[in-house]
Amino acid sequence: MSADAGVLLAGGGHSHALLLKRWAMRPERRPQHSITLVNRSSTALYSGMVPGLIAGLYRREELAIDLRQLCDRAGVAFMEAEITGLDPQDRCLRLRDRPALHFDWLSLDVGAESRPSATGVPIKPLEASLAFLEREGANHPKPLRVIGAGAAGLEVVLALRRRWPQRALELQQRPGQLDPAVQQVLQQARISLIDDGSHPSGLCLLCTGSQGPAWLSTTGLPLDPDGRIRTDPCLRVEGHPSVFASGDCAVISAAPRPASGVWAVRAAQPLATNLEAACQGQPLRPWHPRREALQLIGTHRNAAWAQWGSWRLGPSPLLWQLKQRIDQAFMAGFQGPAAMADAPPMACRGCAAKLPAQPLAAALAQVGLGRQPEDAASLPGDPELLQSVDGFPALVSDPWLNGRLTALHACSDLWACGAAVSGAMATVTLPMVAANEQQDLLVQTLAGIRSVLDEQGAELIGGHTMEARSTAPLPASLGVQITLTVNGRSPSPWLKSGLQPGDALLISRPLGTGVLFAGAMSGATKAADLDAALRGMTSSQHTLLQQVEPMRKGIHACTDITGFGLLGHLGEMLQSHPELTVQLDGSAIPAYPGALTLLEGGLSSSLAPSNRAAWRWLDGPVQLQQPPSSALLELLVDPQTCGPLLLACTSAAAAELTEMGPWIQIGSATAAHG
Repeated sequence: MSADAGVLLAGGGHSHALLLKRWAMRPERRPQHSITLVNRSSTALYSGMVPGLIAGLYRREELAIDLRQLCDRAGVAFMEAEITGLDPQDRCLRLRDRPALHFDWLSLDVGAESRPSATGVPIKPLEASLAFLEREGANHPKPLRVIGAGAAGLEVVLALRRRWPQRALELQQRPGQLDPAVQQVLQQARISLIDDGSHPSGLCLLCTGSQGPAWLSTTGLPLDPDGRIRTDPCLRVEGHPSVFASGDCAVISAAPRPASGVWAVRAAQPLATNLEAACQGQPLRPWHPRREALQLIGTHRNAAWAQWGSWRLGPSPLLWQLKQRIDQAFMAGFQGPAAMADAPPMACRGCAAKLPAQPLAAALAQVGLGRQPEDAASLPGDPELLQSVDGFPALVSDPWLNGRLTALHACSDLWACGAAVSGAMATVTLPMVAANEQQDLLVQTLAGIRSVLDEQGAELIGGHTMEARSTAPLPASLGVQITLTVNGRSPSPWLKSGLQPGDALLISRPLGTGVLFAGAMSGATKAADLDAALRGMTSSQHTLLQQVEPMRKGIHACTDITGFGLLGHLGEMLQSHPELTVQLDGSAIPAYPGALTLLEGGLSSSLAPSNRAAWRWLDGPVQLQQPPSSALLELLVDPQTCGPLLLACTSAAAAELTEMGPWIQIGSATAAHG
């Protein structure tokens, strides 16, 4: 295997999560290769605490392993994408709506799904079943039946009793499956025990066993009757020495064990040992798991059973306390080290990496370019051509997502002029890594850029590539830098400088991306909050042009809020209007979830200190209607990547736009002297 071989981790199950934790804590053990984790979401739920989540004992965030943060700590690229297939011969993993990923070493930990049935909602994948339970009510007149009386079904139905103290619950078993001691606990919990064959009168939750994901059946990999991947004792897939598999999707042919979080956790150590050895060309070590594993099964009354094969102890409150300690210690192990108070802040990426406003303005003035800033340049034509250029160092380690974010950010300059994008040219700087890795990075990057242009009917008409002359970061995908030149046309472009007395100021989406990504670098941002921001950032705003077209005559000015923050870009709109005053309603300015909390805690982007010079506008033409909090003052200068449009329009246009959404009025402009 070549020294530049790439490692692809498919799925964010327990084995892979523990593997990443190992590399984060012991970076010398991490293979010196390009490594990428692909998972359908940014978090993975720890299965041992799912019954507690169902019971209402835990919040979702308490059992969510933050895979994105874990990858950052381990120097591993993270891609949030849906896996749809695998070609072992061509060594590529297929993804939904993205180019395939190539690999030299592949490790599969893609979990399992409940066996299909027309009678109910499968417990796996967990996201769907948890959403189903959220929709169900405690006082529903019909009983909810859990089908399957194994350990999972038993723990789930007892957790549901704790969640819904009064709702009728049923557990369906094979005749004679449960012994009298378990039946007594169910009776105490007022859970009806039903034998197979009885037709349910209400909704059902299926805990009837699991199988490998359906797409595995098309891969040509060896599978057992349950669709799980067959491996040897070294966790290599039989007949495929460069592919490993572990967790619920895999089974050791010579030592089959049931799909269980217990076995997935135990497989992490041998997987790590053998994957690291394989990457170094060293011999692998077979794993011989025990025949049984200890299981702790919680009841509805702060007690738990201990089960080892056919042996059972409890239920006991002491065993419940033991289970709580084990589960909480497991999750605590994924918390990153606390940032040192005197550590210098890390330089932020995205649009927060732009040059501060003061040296930029000074340099432009020195060379005779110090004029009213606009979002795009106008080139002669009929209609005239609008052109702008934008870009930044990689904000995320996913090259496809980074390409999309950069393209959306660049196109925003033309949308702020009321122009539809017609074409773009890209300059992509790639890190100094092996040629095959550069090729893969370029493919993903260009596909991400095109995903934005295709939505608008625009074309990527050309570009240029370069190779960096500095050492590649870890992961190397963070060394990708994109610059986009975008072109478009508008019959009557909006200007920043068109603000008029009486105009309403509308904003199209929340603020806070700068501090959220700054917090992510130190582990302070919650995974759910960063996910929410990325959902907003990756949504194209080109459709807003169609929305506002009927009101175009009532729109006088527009800009996009990017690196200099709301106050800095509002200042650009006011720069040539000393006769105007802007009243801002601070309570109306929207922020992404978690942003204000981080700002209140003293966190900020590395560009924020220079952006604070824009606070000078608050001593003059910009007035806040209420005394501002410290967090609001910081939000006003927080640098935005893929930020909102800021629109100045008549009150009549504002009334229509705010009624339709997503526009929010945050202020108005008046003549300075009445």
